[in-house]
Amino acid sequence: MNYDCDVVIVGSGAAGLYCALNLPSRLRIQIITKRAADESDSFLAQGGICVLRGEEDYDDFFADTMHAGHGENNPRAVDQMIRFSNSVVRDLFARGVRFETEASGAFRYTREGAHSRPRILYHKDITGAEITSVLLSEVRKLENVTIRENVTMLDLLSEENQCGGLVIADEHGETKILTAPITVLCCGGLGGLYQNTTNFPHISGDALAISLKNGVALQNMDYIQVHPTTLYSEKPGRRFLISESVRGEGAYLYDKNFNRFTDELLPRDKLTKVIWNQMEKDGTSHVWEDMRPIGKEMILEHFPNIYEHCLSVGINVLEELIPVVPAQHYFMGGIQVNLASQTSMRGLYACGETSCNGVHGLNRLASNSLLESLVFAQRAAEDIAFGSAHAGGCSNEQVDLSAYEDRDALFATYRQMVLDEIERMKQSHE
Repeated sequence: MNYDCDVVIVGSGAAGLYCALNLPSRLRIQIITKRAADESDSFLAQGGICVLRGEEDYDDFFADTMHAGHGENNPRAVDQMIRFSNSVVRDLFARGVRFETEASGAFRYTREGAHSRPRILYHKDITGAEITSVLLSEVRKLENVTIRENVTMLDLLSEENQCGGLVIADEHGETKILTAPITVLCCGGLGGLYQNTTNFPHISGDALAISLKNGVALQNMDYIQVHPTTLYSEKPGRRFLISESVRGEGAYLYDKNFNRFTDELLPRDKLTKVIWNQMEKDGTSHVWEDMRPIGKEMILEHFPNIYEHCLSVGINVLEELIPVVPAQHYFMGGIQVNLASQTSMRGLYACGETSCNGVHGLNRLASNSLLESLVFAQRAAEDIAFGSAHAGGCSNEQVDLSAYEDRDALFATYRQMVLDEIERMKQSHE
């Protein structure tokens, strides 16, 4: 069969880009993305990326991840993520990612909630943008990779549990077939389904519904993480994140009477519950976060983006408190994959927030998301290059493209499928 490309990657976030960078140059690769290539949630990550700080840190790193995930993590996946962290970080550094360093040249580390020690590398408070922009720049240099923006995945091409590519709405809005023996879904999470979220609104779980429609196994669809501290606003739209590393560096949380009411470094799910309870007790729509204990120099050096954004809405964090409220942030469930990022369908892989390999369990440990995405994207690329699980193909002769013309109805159906599956899995876990 003559394919349009050898590998099609859906999504231009950290996972999709890193998968492309790790694939052999002999392969013809197309990356399709629903919006502009830099409009992925990977660009929004503030805190940093975890890394194993020597063998003496392994047990603590493993325990911290398992504890945050309430022991529901896949231990083998956690081990793989930790063991590959150093090689991934070295590769990022070699590609030009500017992690913060001490005067001596040694890496500088920060700490976030539920970490037993500082092990997070960062670039100011825009680590996701720093890493992902470097990866995007590197991918744009590759002659074997084409990035197609404003292309939307409408469905999988599948036959007898074999994936052969996609049905897409192309750059001109026309329904087309894009064939490939390998498809990699790196489509992000499902924040677009929620009114209060830190995610881009167009990242709304399409890949989850499409996988469900085609019989691909999903896992833990109700494992949805809420970030405890986002900037409170009465305006609609995406919520601005006040990074967990702000509290890791010493910020306090106050109730309506400006008294501390909790340990600011609790795991995210526990802290979120405490904040909701305090808001209910106080009859308020937010609590207060105080960055002043961090000090002016650290705020301006480590958190310039947060400082500037708050200033743009009239809050000077050097002198004033920040109103904060929990909002949907991350998705720990997703398309079920193994340690090589293979799904239950031949020729179909999934990486990043779209996938569920079990690393995060019930609750993600802060700053494990970028690391997990990169490690398992690399594993997918290695399996594609050297494995044989993708042998085969499928026919596209019976595809009725007219079924995809009413896009509003199609995506409304997809949205409801995801919400229904979340509710079904929630009931199964009760």
